[in-house]
Amino acid sequence: MPLDVAAGRPTLFIRRAAFERAGLVRHAIDERLNLTADEFRVEGELIAIGPVHDDDGLGALLADLESLGLVYFDDFFELSGNWPDWLRLLATSHMP
Repeated sequence: MPLDVAAGRPTLFIRRAAFERAGLVRHAIDERLNLTADEFRVEGELIAIGPVHDDDGLGALLADLESLGLVYFDDFFELSGNWPDWLRLLATSHMP
C-alpha cells in the first residue's frame, strides 16, 4: 500500500535492504530525530522517515548514511516537502 507523504517538511526514504545492510536501527533514528510512531513507516521494501521537523538532525543523518557507505539516490532520498497542501503524494517501492 502506498505511503502518504506530507507537504511542508522533508521526508527521508531509505531502501529497506540498504537500511539493514548499514546496520541501522529504528530506535536510534526515532531518538535522534524525536520522531513519533507515525513518522517512521515501513511498506514493503521502502522505509519512510518523516515528516522531519529537525533540519539539523536530518542533515547530520544524511551525512552519517553516506559515511556508512549508503549512496544518495540509489539507497536513500530526501523529498523536500516543498509542494502545495492541495497536492497529495503517495510513495511505494518499485524494484526493477
